[in-house]
Amino acid sequence: MSKVSKKIYSQLEKNKLFSKKVVFGLKRIKLALNKLGHPEKKLKNVCQFIASDGKFSLLTFLKYFLEADGKTASAHISPSLVTIRERFWLGKRYASYKEIRKSIQIIEKLKIPLTIYEVLTLVFFLNAYKKNNQFCLQEAGALWAKDSNNVIENPRLVCIGNINNQHFNFVRKKTLGEIVRQKVDFLSKNTRIYIGQQKPGTLKIIKKYLKKNPSKKIYSNNWRLIKKKNTYFYKDARNKIIIKRKYMDQAFMNNLSMVIKIALDLGIKKKIIQRTIPKIQIIGRVQHIKKGKLKNMLNKQEELILDGCHSEVSSKNLAKYLRQLKVSNKIGIFGILKSRKKEASKILKNFKGIFKTLLVLKIPETNSVSSYDLKKIATKHNFNVLESENLRDALKKISTNKKKTITIFGSLYLIANALSLN
Repeated sequence: MSKVSKKIYSQLEKNKLFSKKVVFGLKRIKLALNKLGHPEKKLKNVCQFIASDGKFSLLTFLKYFLEADGKTASAHISPSLVTIRERFWLGKRYASYKEIRKSIQIIEKLKIPLTIYEVLTLVFFLNAYKKNNQFCLQEAGALWAKDSNNVIENPRLVCIGNINNQHFNFVRKKTLGEIVRQKVDFLSKNTRIYIGQQKPGTLKIIKKYLKKNPSKKIYSNNWRLIKKKNTYFYKDARNKIIIKRKYMDQAFMNNLSMVIKIALDLGIKKKIIQRTIPKIQIIGRVQHIKKGKLKNMLNKQEELILDGCHSEVSSKNLAKYLRQLKVSNKIGIFGILKSRKKEASKILKNFKGIFKTLLVLKIPETNSVSSYDLKKIATKHNFNVLESENLRDALKKISTNKKKTITIFGSLYLIANALSLN
């Protein structure tokens, strides 16, 4: 994380008005928005992205397609990886540090107790409405019912990605049904809702909650993802589009196909979509690092991959990708937040037979699991485990002149650390 970003986050944490705890609720932010003159009501064509996994990729795909079509779109994402500015895309650039600081000062003057996440949401609203962009893209937080982004009455569309057994720590009733309810039962009643591919049981619960929502629903049986040999195609009743990917892993294909459907429905031409797909890059998701300070620590024959997977589902996708790589020597570097410690064992289980060696570490400047505790968890799965002080130490321990693939994974905060160092 950049020094300026760290300073801003530190100032937010020290401010007595703002809490870094996760406290769901809409009363505080609605009161603040009212005092600010409702900047959120001035946003055009709001598109909301809700899921357990894949929200960022869904939002990124649509942003690429809209901009390729000559349209401007602001975007609110979370978390940021290298700089706090990444949270606030304003159509042609990120919000400047000056704009972020000025917005925080305006919010402070309201004298309303808020969570830091709510403050950051308000920073986005205050800056995005001024740009008068044609679209506004919102990435949901952990849930949706009382998410601070859930203040738009009539969004243009809602995109529901994969929902699974994540975020039980945020709900009293620890069931998939409750997670689905929190994400799906509080959507606008006047929008278009796109529902991506789900497990049959999950889809059944989603349909139950959406049954009473009068919005138009578009389920994944309205389009298909076809694979012929090594080539993917998108297909619906009217269109067939070849998917020529350059920087994208196949794990993203289902999400990409849903967003292609959305883009077509928004009037973006097939040829624009097709020529944009090879340009799409997703930071921190199956990202191959080709240059930089960390890459320079390795020999030329050593590959470095970053992936922020932090759930059982996303780790399965990464494991599937790594199995397809022809390199036999694969090494993992793993760190995870304490809030996800219970999932660490399930995540690591998916990499059995993939990593010959696993290095574990505590993620710097976060409330993360210690390398000692991670070693105990990993040892139960019979990994050859080494503890490391940090990423540089880990790379020094494993770098040789032999061909290998090194994957840093387990948390977006760990990926942020890697990108900053690189």
